[in-house]
Amino acid sequence: MNLDGNAASIQEAVDNGALAGAVTLVWRAGKVLQVNEIGHRDVEAGLPMQRDTIFRIASMTKPVTVAAAMSMAEQGRIALADPVTRWLPELADMRVLTEARGPLEATVPAIRDLTVEDLMTHRGGLAYQFSVLGPIARAYAAVSLRQDADHWLADVARLPLLHQPGERLTYSHGTDVLGIVLSRIEGKPLQDVLAERIFSPLGMVDTGFFVTPQQRRRAATMYRLDSAGQLSHDVMGPAPITPPRFPQGGGGLWSTVDDYLRFARMLLGFGEIDGVRVLSEESVRLMRTDRLTDAQKRMPFLGMPYWQGRGFGLNLAVVTDPAQSAPLFGPGGAGSFTWPGAYGTWWQADPTADLIVIYLIQNAPDLSAEAAVAVAGNTSMVKLRTAQPKFVRRTYQALGL
Repeated sequence: MNLDGNAASIQEAVDNGALAGAVTLVWRAGKVLQVNEIGHRDVEAGLPMQRDTIFRIASMTKPVTVAAAMSMAEQGRIALADPVTRWLPELADMRVLTEARGPLEATVPAIRDLTVEDLMTHRGGLAYQFSVLGPIARAYAAVSLRQDADHWLADVARLPLLHQPGERLTYSHGTDVLGIVLSRIEGKPLQDVLAERIFSPLGMVDTGFFVTPQQRRRAATMYRLDSAGQLSHDVMGPAPITPPRFPQGGGGLWSTVDDYLRFARMLLGFGEIDGVRVLSEESVRLMRTDRLTDAQKRMPFLGMPYWQGRGFGLNLAVVTDPAQSAPLFGPGGAGSFTWPGAYGTWWQADPTADLIVIYLIQNAPDLSAEAAVAVAGNTSMVKLRTAQPKFVRRTYQALGL
């Protein structure tokens, strides 16, 4: 086994100026086989990527929030079938668009309340501004994430649902809403809920919605690759050192490669790591089991056939047919599970190989409708987009998988 060449695509992207840097990790059967520290966490300051660099992990936050909810479910505090109006009266009597791209005023009543499971599987009819088109996209774009959670929720609740609850999957703020549910049930900030139920038991000492002044020195700078193939520096500002007004359970966490490894190992171990049980086997099995109908899988997800050979558990994509999944998403045995982040952060746990691979970068994407068109003719963007899948394929090849 020789993993030395698996990161060549990442190094090429860094050398060509398409990527500032990356930290990757390969773990198998109880051992860390490799950690790559490539490029810089801050190019202008000359600060190199290091194993303990702290990253914005974006939607890799979602499974963490779901795991905390499952911990509460085990105690009878919450159930997947519970209507969320039990804690969020703002979401009572929701309306549903008659046409997904139609006027916001053309609606019908929702046939039922949203459930906790709807939030975990993005089947409640909520959305993101980039996952929809038309007036509803513009309406979501106008809702500020800089206000507190209660005011944000009130603004979202005034918008119609994209479709009837349970009908289909639309990528959404569902996990952000779930985080508000957990906070209200526990009567404390989401940061404290996640710390007590996930971070502390797992020893995730560098994970949270903000960093300490000491940790800020290790935080990676966010970059954006523009249409000319140039990196823009510090496009999101410095890491926050105070709690955010709205801790977003769907995308607000900072973490390190070793912290997230512990979380992924816990899920791979059906709730247990190093003799510490964080979740029950049944809770993790529910998270890792496909819940989509065949009809829902046939519907495009973010404009692509995302469910080819894959299903969706509780905010985890799950490989159901490796032969069908591999051409689009790369190698991974049956039951492999993952959920990536918009800033290029990615991970996968493969139970058939007892393998976890993690890839962390900081690249703010252009989520506009024109972005996909721009990629086609931009060599730097192509190198950036292909660095991770090539790294994963070479890792599997080197391991003989």
